[in-house]
This record gives sequence, structure tokens and C-alpha cells, in this order.
Amino acid sequence: MLKVWGMTDIGLVRRENQDAYRFCEEKGHMVAVVCDGMGGAAGGQVASRIAVETFTSELEKIMTETMSPEQLREASSYAVAMANRAIGEAAKQQEAYQHMGTTLVSAVSCGEEVVVSNVGDSRAYHICPAGITRITKDHSLVESMVDRGDITAEEARHHPKRNLITRALGADADAQCDGYICHVEAGDFILLCTDGLVDTVTDQEMLFEVLHGGEPESCLDRLLEIAKQQGAPDNVTGILLQKL
Repeated sequence: MLKVWGMTDIGLVRRENQDAYRFCEEKGHMVAVVCDGMGGAAGGQVASRIAVETFTSELEKIMTETMSPEQLREASSYAVAMANRAIGEAAKQQEAYQHMGTTLVSAVSCGEEVVVSNVGDSRAYHICPAGITRITKDHSLVESMVDRGDITAEEARHHPKRNLITRALGADADAQCDGYICHVEAGDFILLCTDGLVDTVTDQEMLFEVLHGGEPESCLDRLLEIAKQQGAPDNVTGILLQKL
């Protein structure tokens, strides 16, 4: 069983919130998804909304209570592809939406496992007493630079091109998601979040607030407050899941 909390905030600089999130329990599985839209105010909001709605509805259609983690990973990949198609179809209907897109990161529970999928630079973290581990890999220019050894992970946090992503739904008709299966034990947490949180709150701050900062139900508010103390230049969105 999982407990879940969600939060989204416009931040201190942007004029609109282009992030979207949703969580729901379907057929014995907890489903959570976070998206960060791009492509202008209207386009970004539309793309992220379409993505969360299509991902959850398509997954519900094909998901069963008896699916294995591997089957859920395949089902999630299909739901991501359908979300990508839906954004592409919407973009054809209105000129203002032609260049819209969105990131996506999702988590689906399956017993002692959580199936995580992602496209873009929204992230999933596994947090437990042993520490904090990033599950996902960013599809971004700076992540590629880190992989090549051109810059360090710390330098990537402040790089001027850190927000240039190399893969997104809507922007690429064939955008593929990455899939992961993460083992969770009682007391463990999964945190899904957009780059608005990642760019303003360090991994160690996330670890402390989740495990030691106070009650889990107020954790996302505490992380948002840290983001705002750092100027919150982007929308800030997160979903926190706790394994009971």
C-alpha cells in the first residue's frame, strides 16, 4: 500500500503554471504522473494536461491487477506513446499549439516494486534511510555532457543550457520513454518532480526533508518553501509516494 501527496505551484517568476500532475488508484495499482509543459503559455498548459489525462486513461484501459512489473513497464510505455500521439493530434488542430511539448515522469506500484517511466528532464528519486538515489536519467544536453565527462554533475546544476532537453512528448513523434523497476520497502519514498524543484533544491535537502524534516504530508510544502527561498524561477511540482 502507498500513501500519496501532490503539489504544484507557479513559482515566483512565471506568469502561468505549465506543470500538471495526477495520481489515482486503478485496479490495485497506484498511478502517479508529473508533466512539465513547454511551447508558450497556452501550448505548455495544454500539452501537460493532455499528457497526464491520456497517460492515466490509456493505462487504465489495459492494466490488470495481475500484471507483473515488466508487463506494467510495457503498459506504461504504451500509455506514454498514446500521450505523445494525443499531443501531436492536438497540435495539428491549432496553429498556436504547433510547437508544444511536455516532459513526463510516472510511477506505477506493483507489490514491492514501483515501475517508473520518463521522457525529458522531470525526475524520479528513491529515498530511504540508506540515502537518496535518482532513478531516472535526464534527456538533456547537460546530462549528455556529464556522461561524456565534459562537466561534473554539480556544474550541470548551474549550466546556462541546463534546461535544453533532447527528448519530449509532442516535440518528437517517435519519442521513446525509459523504463525502470525499483524495489521499495516499508518506509521508503518515491519522489516525482519537475526541474523547477530540482534546480532549486539539492538532493541532500530533499533527503533531509523527506526523512527528517517533519510529517510526510507537509514534506512537499517544505520543499516548495526551499525552492521559493532560492527564487523559484520556474513552476514547482512534485508527487511524493510512501510505501507503508
